[in-house]
Amino acid sequence: MWSIRQEQTEAFRQYHLQKFEDEMVIHSKEVSPRLCKILGDKQVRTVVHAGMDRARGYGFTNRGPIRLFIELWYLFGSAFDSDPQYPWAGKILRASDDQMLRAEQLHQSTLDYQEEVAGPQQANTLMALKELTVLAARPFTFSSHDYVPGMLAEMARVFPQKAAYVGEEGLHAILREGGEEARKHRFSTLRGNVLLATLMFAFGHGCTRDLLYPWIARTLADERIIDSAARAARLEKKALTWLSNVLPPSSRGTTA
Repeated sequence: MWSIRQEQTEAFRQYHLQKFEDEMVIHSKEVSPRLCKILGDKQVRTVVHAGMDRARGYGFTNRGPIRLFIELWYLFGSAFDSDPQYPWAGKILRASDDQMLRAEQLHQSTLDYQEEVAGPQQANTLMALKELTVLAARPFTFSSHDYVPGMLAEMARVFPQKAAYVGEEGLHAILREGGEEARKHRFSTLRGNVLLATLMFAFGHGCTRDLLYPWIARTLADERIIDSAARAARLEKKALTWLSNVLPPSSRGTTA
């Protein structure tokens, strides 16, 4: 009786995994074309490979759930499963339900988010990213003494739909994490604290180590930059450059 050897079975499995990874690289460029263009093919593949590994860690082995998981990376950041802005994601992923049921719950919660927060064609999100460029160009209306209420008000102004969706508890968590990251990199100025908290609010609480935004980690780890204020200034400049490249031409510029 003819039988397939174990090595042949493994080779067959690896072949189909590689084909699926290739498909996900192409799909990534459809999901987030501007971001993927900036990242380049090699980094997009790194993102996809890491996303597939993380998805399997949650018991996602079917194509549909893995595909959805990678899509959520692009939408919420690669640490969305532990982000206090989206507590429902980790709760669903860690449940004991079948993977297809969990994927459907994730999909429905994402649709709710897009309707309530992102808006048609991501209009609200694009407007918020545009407002971030305005925030960087003007002095703050608050000081270190009223940092928390000042930042809460600023986040509500920049992205009111998301601020309302996340709620005060989630926003406070982001401010705490931003402060911890600022202390870790010895950002002693108010602007440094604001910058890191804003990046987490916009790109996810894991943005400082996110493969989708490698420029953040590179800037924070650049040993050529000795002064912490200079590092914060460089990071802010990189963020503005990134925004100018990712935002559609019609969304760039300043608001009144």
